[in-house]
Amino acid sequence: MTDNDISQQAPEADVETDGGVAASRETADYLDARINIFSPSTPFMRDHLKIVWTMFVAWAIVVFGPVTATYLATDLMTSITVLGFPLHYFLTAVCAPSGALVLSFIYARKRDKLDAKYGIDHSSTQRETETEPAATDGGIDE
Repeated sequence: MTDNDISQQAPEADVETDGGVAASRETADYLDARINIFSPSTPFMRDHLKIVWTMFVAWAIVVFGPVTATYLATDLMTSITVLGFPLHYFLTAVCAPSGALVLSFIYARKRDKLDAKYGIDHSSTQRETETEPAATDGGIDE
């Protein structure tokens, strides 16, 4: 069998990061820096925040929509039956949890595309040789 690792090669990123706020600082004291999550400093953070807010709004509609619809239109939601269940029960018991799972999958796909766009690689590093020993002492040199 031939070794085809084309799918494992990461494409070159079309977008380069600007380094954000940390690039303009001369010190490495970034732990004390204030970060505003509503006004991110890098294009990656801005794009990720758009995804997060979009998915949050979709989640709120999927999860709280059936409950709100039942409150606003009680007679309609209780009189319609789906698979032998009242519509309000079916939407709350089946569609809301399923919708949350679907939204989780969509978020993961969008985040993977965003990581690929900015050249972020989450793969682990491989050892150079097969016989390289593992650190069993916690990596402390004696």
